[in-house]
Amino acid sequence: MKKFSVFFLLFTFHLIIGQTKKVATVMDSYIQKGFNGAVLIAKDGKIEYLKYTGIANRHYDIKFSEASRFHIFSVTKTFTAALIMKLYEEKKINLDATISTYYPEYKGEGRDKITIKNLLTYSSGRDLQEMRDFLDVYSNNIWGLDTFIDKYCSGKLINPPGTKFDYSNGDYILLGKIIEKVSGKSYEEMLRKKILVPLKMQHTDYLHHIDIIKGMAEGYSYDDSLAQKFYSPTNYYIDNLYSAGAMYSTPEDMLLFDQAIFNHTLLKKETVDLMLTPYSNLDETALGFWVYPKKFGKIETLLAERQGGGYGFHSNWVHLIDKGLTFIFLSNTDAVDLNVMRFDIIDAYLNK
Repeated sequence: MKKFSVFFLLFTFHLIIGQTKKVATVMDSYIQKGFNGAVLIAKDGKIEYLKYTGIANRHYDIKFSEASRFHIFSVTKTFTAALIMKLYEEKKINLDATISTYYPEYKGEGRDKITIKNLLTYSSGRDLQEMRDFLDVYSNNIWGLDTFIDKYCSGKLINPPGTKFDYSNGDYILLGKIIEKVSGKSYEEMLRKKILVPLKMQHTDYLHHIDIIKGMAEGYSYDDSLAQKFYSPTNYYIDNLYSAGAMYSTPEDMLLFDQAIFNHTLLKKETVDLMLTPYSNLDETALGFWVYPKKFGKIETLLAERQGGGYGFHSNWVHLIDKGLTFIFLSNTDAVDLNVMRFDIIDAYLNK
């Protein structure tokens, strides 16, 4: 029995080495293409591969390391969804209740028609043109939350709520406001109290534009026609992205959140099952994730994912639900397409 145990451990060790060696080969090819950032792979919460590469700050030539922090932009939305589901577990929120139930001051046409679930699945049916105009012009104003919602998140209904997927930061900004109304606390207070502190995510937080965060990477866009290739995007105020995109984190901290979700320590199993139930009529959108079957070579799996990006930063979080595998990609440039890179890395790992 002892010999078998030793053999099994050696076999597992060599299997992991083989997997990560192929991953390293694929990684090298993406580094040559200009990938900057970090990649983490974990099996059942144990890190099997973690690599930081490239430059976090080009002004001072600071390289990436475990001290680096990344803007995660829309990955923030999964934290927001988790907070909503905490309130759901506490019976303080009904997912089928409308916005006006918890936010009676809301002036949008859909106040008595759009449900919490519609907001979670980007199917509010609102006219999103004003929000898209705001994002296009890179607003140089810091907006008060209520004023922002009145101006950019209160468009008329153009589709019946729940019938059409239409991705919107505004839906998740409304969810952040509802969290505040229901809890009586600010969004960031709830974020820390319910998630960050209990999970000991010490390198993750909500970000204001005036904050000085040690190790924070800068974001860069890539233009092959420029001599220097990379440039700093237009300045912006992260505050305006609020509960839809104002967080920063690290690969290791994101793994803590991943494990708390998928091991049901942050939320009950039945709650997580509800979060991970996709709506086929809404582009496989679940509550805070997209969930769908995916095939890598001959290997079939069920994949949950969440992406984020803005102003040079890109983030990609994938969890293979039936295999206990976590893949986290964080980058401060758009030199490579993380949507392509993630599947190449996952394929390299699975088909060793």
